[in-house]
Amino acid sequence: MKKIGILTSGGDCQGLNAAIRGVAKGLYVEFGNNVEIYGINDGYLGLINGSYRKMKPDDFSGILTLGGTILGTSRQPFKLMRVVEDNSVDKVKNMKENYKKMKLDCLVILGGNGTHKTANLLSEEGLNIVTLPKTIDNDIWGTEMTFGFSSAMEIATNVLDCIHTTATSHSRVFIVEIMGHKAGWLTLHSGIAGGADIILIPEIPYNIDSIVKTLEHRNKSGKRFSILAVAEGILSKKEASMGKKEFKAARAKMAYPSISYRLAREISERTNQEIRVTVPGHFQRGGSPCPYDRLLATRFGAAAAKLIAEKKYGFMAALQNNAIVPVPLSEVAGKLKGVPVDSDIIKTARDIGISFGD
Repeated sequence: MKKIGILTSGGDCQGLNAAIRGVAKGLYVEFGNNVEIYGINDGYLGLINGSYRKMKPDDFSGILTLGGTILGTSRQPFKLMRVVEDNSVDKVKNMKENYKKMKLDCLVILGGNGTHKTANLLSEEGLNIVTLPKTIDNDIWGTEMTFGFSSAMEIATNVLDCIHTTATSHSRVFIVEIMGHKAGWLTLHSGIAGGADIILIPEIPYNIDSIVKTLEHRNKSGKRFSILAVAEGILSKKEASMGKKEFKAARAKMAYPSISYRLAREISERTNQEIRVTVPGHFQRGGSPCPYDRLLATRFGAAAAKLIAEKKYGFMAALQNNAIVPVPLSEVAGKLKGVPVDSDIIKTARDIGISFGD
């Protein structure tokens, strides 16, 4: 009898349940009745505290289109994993003991960058681990695409589409702040798809004078409105030249709820134009996964089951050249996949007149 655990960790996104379903269906095909699947509640927190349940085939029915995660999730910072805090809990020790208590043959972990750091830690501690790349940010190294990204892109693009009509009606400048953490993939893709005039991403620090020049040029050309797609992780050229501590201190003093509001103030002071900020926030994580994410999550899930059947542990299932391939966790953990500033998609955007504020 094979015993397999599954957990989802970090921020939720569309496609998690589709991936869970893909893993389960793949395992049942590989092992038939000779497999038991244990759902671990609330991510690594459940593994630390020993909160889990034995699941039945029926638990995986009807969840393909369901948003969120039926297992629950939580954020457990990697930098604190080996730190024994006030509750005196040795997190790594507890996770290893609960893995052994469940008598698991493998633990399947669905998550983003921080999740993969801990997954690699557990692999190095001797546990059998297989992972799937989940995040709306699409910033996991080793895979061309993560599930959750395409669904979030559709939502962000829809926001930009809707903003177009009100921006046109009122002749305003609109800033739409899009998620993505420290990577610009989501803003870049939705910004192009949504017809943004200016796209600001973390990989290309902005110059406020360049942004103002673009807006003034549009005004002189008879364009009565402008839309900026702004990644939540952007920084100015001045901030980009700062050291890490100096940057954190400067941001701590920032008297705005987010970077987009500071940017709106900077533009307003230089142009006297009316600026509006829209922050769709967690809408981008929610709802049903798009068909592409359902397909990709299912492919990843089936690949995880195959890796388990072949006893290939310590790998992440990744998409490369439209094929699902195993990538060693040791190569994934701790690496961020940012947007290459010389990439073809950046060139395409520039070729059609989109400004990156540089």
